[in-house]
Amino acid sequence: MSPNVPAAQVAFDVTDFADNPEPRCPCVLVLDCSYSMREEDRIHELNEGVRGFRDELASDDLAAKRVELAVVTVGGKVRVQADFQTVDFFVPHPLVADGDTPLGEGIETAIDIVEDRKAVYRRNGISYYRPWIFLVSDGGPTDEWHVAADRVRRGEEGKSFLFFAVGVGDKASMNVLRTIATREPVRLRGLDFRPMFRWLSNSLRSTSHSRVGDAVALENPTGPKGWASTE
Repeated sequence: MSPNVPAAQVAFDVTDFADNPEPRCPCVLVLDCSYSMREEDRIHELNEGVRGFRDELASDDLAAKRVELAVVTVGGKVRVQADFQTVDFFVPHPLVADGDTPLGEGIETAIDIVEDRKAVYRRNGISYYRPWIFLVSDGGPTDEWHVAADRVRRGEEGKSFLFFAVGVGDKASMNVLRTIATREPVRLRGLDFRPMFRWLSNSLRSTSHSRVGDAVALENPTGPKGWASTE
């Protein structure tokens, strides 16, 4: 056992994977919960979207066993609000909007917990799909974010994870998101988060039903009936 891994955590991992040895599809939600998310009731809509997201994944028996969710919130401070757990154990906690937007730290925290989780999988002989990091923000970083952008680029190039960025509202810093993300960020149409999370749950369900390593085609979110635009 590594000296850096608490014995209690190792025991939990062994029990969890013994009960459920399915391959894992990890996804981190990096959610902007800064003060501006109070505008137009955005934080309420975001909470509703996360709850619906969890319910849709839980309705799929295989996805509920294979998809693991974590939540990193960015609002004044960066918090790992929920560490990785399968959907059948994931309980969304209410999101509260407050503070500024240290997105750089939030992205780096998400990358860190993804790397830690992959080490847990390897230690326990569990196969896994390429992790997802899904960022949602209605503003721009209030901290240094260039290191985070470099880590995103290197992670995507090394196929360590998939990184998606979504801007919300007219003040989302799309140019900054384009610099951070290697794939084109999109802007949410309106403030209804539910179609976005429905797309995400469908994408993760499709991935979890595939074989590890297989390419899965994703629906274009910017299509005529999609939930996003590139403008």
